[in-house]
Amino acid sequence: HENTGLQSQPPPEEQNYGATAAHVTQGPFVSVSRNGPAKRYYLIVAVLCYANLINFMDWFIVPGILLDIQKYFKLSDGDTGLLQTVFILCYMLAAPIFGYLGDRYNRKIILGAGIFFWSGVTLGSSFISELHYWIFFLSRGLVGIGTASYSTIAPTIIADLFEEGKRTTMLSIFYIFIPVGSGLGYVLAAGMADITGDWHWAFRVTPCMGGLALVLLILLVPHRTQRRTAAHRALSISGTIRVAAEKPGVQRTTKTTWCQDVISLAKNWSFVWSSLGLTAMAFVTGALGMWVPLFLYRAQVLQGIVSPCLQESCNSSNSLIFGGITIGTGILGVITGAEAARRLRKINNKADPLICAMSMFISALCLYIALMVAQTNIPSTFIFIAFGELFLSVNWAVVTDILL
Repeated sequence: HENTGLQSQPPPEEQNYGATAAHVTQGPFVSVSRNGPAKRYYLIVAVLCYANLINFMDWFIVPGILLDIQKYFKLSDGDTGLLQTVFILCYMLAAPIFGYLGDRYNRKIILGAGIFFWSGVTLGSSFISELHYWIFFLSRGLVGIGTASYSTIAPTIIADLFEEGKRTTMLSIFYIFIPVGSGLGYVLAAGMADITGDWHWAFRVTPCMGGLALVLLILLVPHRTQRRTAAHRALSISGTIRVAAEKPGVQRTTKTTWCQDVISLAKNWSFVWSSLGLTAMAFVTGALGMWVPLFLYRAQVLQGIVSPCLQESCNSSNSLIFGGITIGTGILGVITGAEAARRLRKINNKADPLICAMSMFISALCLYIALMVAQTNIPSTFIFIAFGELFLSVNWAVVTDILL
């Protein structure tokens, strides 16, 4: 099943960056080609993508009906911002823990428990009265913990199932469901609020979808997958894989502590700088996701396009439009980024970081212009927001491939 051939180590000027970078030791290298992935692998990816869709729908239900939630719990802008801060802080603190557990214990069990937990908490949050707003804050933090278990571990399963160009393609498909799920979160929240006249119903749909995802996970996803990323390797410009030759009988797996893992990662500058760049991108997407519909509503009130909402259920057209923009630009952006990376890697071994840097720079310009024109022209604001989101979405699959 494997064709091996001796291949010398590339000279320093041919060392790769981004997704093609890895530490390799001095000595002989072998080029390895494997049979194509089994059909079942694609079914597993489909299940993981479906769960990722629900994951991000739950993330962005609150921003889709933010004005209604503000009025119901009588929250100021500062308190409303704290609502998302609690979610992100819990997510941030939980993610490294689940990463540690995912490296050492059964990932399927962790994923299933996470889906069950965040779906249950989301359903429970729909029954909280206006007198207990602090419980609603707590529920969003718990949802952040549940979703952290999924977002941290699910991509590693895909990385284990596929390698070479297939891995980038599968991860691109997986990450398309970030903007699609985010956009559908707005659409679901706004749609349920309009149909029922009660925003609470927005929190009662995704738990049912989560139950189906849990059943599919139990039935179709294997308990263990072979870790293809266990050995250090680098994808060369020509598309072959170089792996360090190993001595017979030498054990490749060694137990390491959490601190040893962190210290090792801190010495990997590609990982460090990519993580800082991804943090900046997440800061922007978090701000956009939370505040854009409310920001547009207030801009429309300022221009006299709409009247201030004094009813129990407010007009949610901005959430619907923004959700649609997020879905469309997300799909186009992820596909464009993955295809650009695949083509440019053949001619430039720094293609991945260059694509990420340029797309984020253009996105920053578009979003700045959107903020400036909002007080005078709403259609232009939507256009520049769309371009800003498009170039942000270019990064998702590329930067994940870099990190993996």
